[in-house]
Amino acid sequence: MKTSLREQHILYALVTAQKPQQSSEVHVVLNKHGDDVALVTIKRALSELVTRGFVATVGAGPTTAYVCTTLGRLFVSVDAREYTSIEPDKRPGQTGYNFNLFTEMPHKVLTSDERTKLEEATRLYQERARTLTTVLEQKELERFVIELSWKSSRIEGNTYTLLDTEKLIRENKEAVGHDHAEAVMILNHKNALESVRTNADTYRELTRANLDTLHALLVKDLHVATGLRTGMVGVTGSLYRPLDNVHQLGEQLDALIDAVERMETPYEKALVALLGVSYLQPFEDGNKRTSRMIANALLLAYDCAPLSYRSVDENEYREAMLVFYELNSIMSFKDLFTQQYLFAAEHYALSL
Repeated sequence: MKTSLREQHILYALVTAQKPQQSSEVHVVLNKHGDDVALVTIKRALSELVTRGFVATVGAGPTTAYVCTTLGRLFVSVDAREYTSIEPDKRPGQTGYNFNLFTEMPHKVLTSDERTKLEEATRLYQERARTLTTVLEQKELERFVIELSWKSSRIEGNTYTLLDTEKLIRENKEAVGHDHAEAVMILNHKNALESVRTNADTYRELTRANLDTLHALLVKDLHVATGLRTGMVGVTGSLYRPLDNVHQLGEQLDALIDAVERMETPYEKALVALLGVSYLQPFEDGNKRTSRMIANALLLAYDCAPLSYRSVDENEYREAMLVFYELNSIMSFKDLFTQQYLFAAEHYALSL
C-alpha cells in the first residue's frame, strides 16, 4: 500500500480527473502544481503503479490512457479540509455510486505499523479492564455510554451538551428548551449499546439481521421506517447520490458484508463496516448512527475497545466522510479512526 509522494500526486491527478488521462496530461497537471519532473519519469511511475494495481490502462499504443483502480482510489491521500472547502458543485468527485468498491476491496486496509499500534493499545486496554472491580466497571460503562451517546448524536446535529446528556442518562431528565426527539436519539444510543453488550457474540460478523436490529433500536420512536429504503436519499453538502433502487441496495449490502468478512483484523472489519454503511446509506435515516454502532459492535465482539468519538472534531469527521463518498479515499477517515481507537483504548476500560 506504500506509495511515494510523486506516486501520490499522480494518483490524485487521476482520481480527480473527469476522464482517463494520458501520461502527457498527468505530466501537465503535476508540473502545474510544482512537481517539476520529466515526462519519461511520469511514464515510468505510471507503469509501476499499473504493475502494483493502483492504476489501470485504457486503450493501447499512442492513445493509452490511465485511470485509478479501486485500490488506487482507496489509498490516495487527500487533504480533506482543502478538498471540502471547494463548493460541492465545483468539486471533482464522483456523483454516482461505485459498484466496484466493495467487490474489489482488498483484504487489508491497515499498514503493518498501524496494526501494531492498535494491537498494542488493545493489549493494554484488556489488561486494565481485567483489573476493574464491579463498581468501577459500572462507572466506566456509564461514562462511555454518556460520551458515545452525546458525541454520536452531536455529529448528527443534536444540540444536547455533554452535561445535558449525562443528566438525561443518569436521571432521565430532558434538557429544557430542546426538542423531545433529541432526548430520544440519545437514549436510543444507550439502548442499542446495551443490546450489543448483551448479545456480543452475534456481532462477530456483519449480517443483515444484526444491522437491521441496531438500526431499529437507534431510530425507535423517531418516525423513521425500518428495513431497506425504497426511495432516494441525498447527502448534505455533496453531489454524491447513493443508490435508490432497493434491489441494488440489497445486492450492494451483501457485497459490503462479504468485504467485511474478508478483513483480517477486527479493526479493519469495524472500519470498513462503518465506511460502507455510511456510503451505501441502506436506510431511510439513521445510517451514520448505525454505522458507528455496528463498528463498535464488531470491536466489542472481539474484545477490543469501542469508540466514543469524544475527542473528534465533528467537522473533521464530516470532511473525511465526504472524501470517501466522492473520491472513495479511505486515508483521511482511516487516520481519524486510528486516532479515536488509540484514544478509546487509553481512556476507557470496559468488559463484556
